[in-house]
Amino acid sequence: MAIRDDFPILKREVNGFPLIYLDNAATTQKPQVVLDAMNDYYTSSNANVHRAVHTLAGEATEGYESCRQRLKNWFNAERAVLTSGTTEAINLVAHAWGRANLVEGDVIVLTEMEHHSDIVPWQMLAEERKVELRYIPVMEDFTLDMDVYAASLDGAKLVCVVHTSNVLGVRNPLEDIIQLAHSKGALVLIDAAQGVPHEQIDFKESGADFMAFSAHKMCGPTGIGALLVDAEVFETMQPFMGGGDMIETVTITGSTYQTNEHKFEAGTPRIAEAIGWCAAFDWMAELDLKKEHKRLIGIARWVAEQLREMNIPVYGRHDEKDSAVVSFLHPSIHSEDLAHLLDSRGFAVRTGHHCAQPLLHRLGINGTVRASFYLYNTMEEAENFVTQLKEITERFG
Repeated sequence: MAIRDDFPILKREVNGFPLIYLDNAATTQKPQVVLDAMNDYYTSSNANVHRAVHTLAGEATEGYESCRQRLKNWFNAERAVLTSGTTEAINLVAHAWGRANLVEGDVIVLTEMEHHSDIVPWQMLAEERKVELRYIPVMEDFTLDMDVYAASLDGAKLVCVVHTSNVLGVRNPLEDIIQLAHSKGALVLIDAAQGVPHEQIDFKESGADFMAFSAHKMCGPTGIGALLVDAEVFETMQPFMGGGDMIETVTITGSTYQTNEHKFEAGTPRIAEAIGWCAAFDWMAELDLKKEHKRLIGIARWVAEQLREMNIPVYGRHDEKDSAVVSFLHPSIHSEDLAHLLDSRGFAVRTGHHCAQPLLHRLGINGTVRASFYLYNTMEEAENFVTQLKEITERFG
């Protein structure tokens, strides 16, 4: 049975053509088992988690906490906080660790390659705490300037770096980045939103102190993500959102807080989403991710080569560890127009700045068209994409 058969949405048509979904760097489609798991929760076990002794609450709690345990097992982590996604996870670090540990004059090192969600929270904190932000430039070969990075670590308390660029598909040299940071006494936060769909990362072995990512990039539901935290660093974080479930005791004179991950999960959590994510892990566990990644980067590399032969600039290198993302800019057809023309033929692609304006500024452009491939995409779809792009160019270019 083909992987594609597990995804009901891939059976639909768009504008009279079979859907060819190439917007996977934005969000991935969901296999039927994920949809079934969430529906089963709502139809047979719907209840709030923790504190209640009735059967439904027990089932809901087991389903929710099973997701946390699956995260710890899948990524080899001791602490896993469930969040609404990568953005909240990074903001959690800024609030819960940053406010408790950073003072005026401290340094945070970022890169020009970061998604806005790994820039804006630090700019807000910098304005509040008067900490210094340093940015590592992206070079002409689409990689980070590691010499500048090494020189930027003096006085640094935190390094924030994207695992894999959502625009370029470039996987950064995390091993070197983490080793250098730790040698200077800085902690490291990895934005792994684009990494976890393609690679089963060993968090403990990586040496990172924080790792943020989302379920919906890896066939799970929207609205849920996680922050993995080193066990020792976890003890230096303070709650930033108060409410139910994160407390131990509350009196009119003060409160005490949970000591586990619940300390950072105030209020009713994302129960159905956690259960759906757990089902996504079960589904992905049956696949050979290394084999699939090799297949997908081969497809992306071929598409990039075809576009370059058409004199279409492509932004990325497509090395074996990079993700299957092809960002390009047509020389004569506006990106929005091109995306509409592709949509009229059944293709879903992304246009714009991809929430990475500093990177695009460095590249000297305002946006790209981005085609991103995932587990259910085929070489036949890629060939069709190139064929249609050639026809559009001949007619409108």
